[in-house]
Amino acid sequence: MKPKSYRKKATRQPALHKRRKALARQAMELVNQLRLELPLALAVTVIDMASGVSLAAYSATPALDWSTAARFQVGLVQRKHEALAALGLANEQMQDILITLSSQLHLLRLTSTGEQLIALVVDAQTTNLALARNILRTLAEQLETAPALRAA
Repeated sequence: MKPKSYRKKATRQPALHKRRKALARQAMELVNQLRLELPLALAVTVIDMASGVSLAAYSATPALDWSTAARFQVGLVQRKHEALAALGLANEQMQDILITLSSQLHLLRLTSTGEQLIALVVDAQTTNLALARNILRTLAEQLETAPALRAA
């Protein structure tokens, strides 16, 4: 038997790594639920605002690269926060951002903590915007109350 100092110690996952895995699992559940509620959604992703990394994503179009888009969407939200501060509206809470394209609607919704961003892409012609916003708001609230977030 080896002396005690040479025994391999069991590796433990840091609490942060466990939290990220739990959050990624919760984010994937959110993506799947959104796909059930909005079956014609073109794409959806849940993004970690601190790192700019997509925690979970779905795209009906393989051409959409969420790893690249996530960083730009985080930058867009950060610039909007800076603009609000410059206008003296720093106390206002951003609810969502709507970007309208000729054939698509891009909805960005922050959780109330500002730690995650949910990005949704829908067809502009066939999607009810009010319904999409309501579903997105509800799912953001579910993400906020997820056990992975409450444990932090």
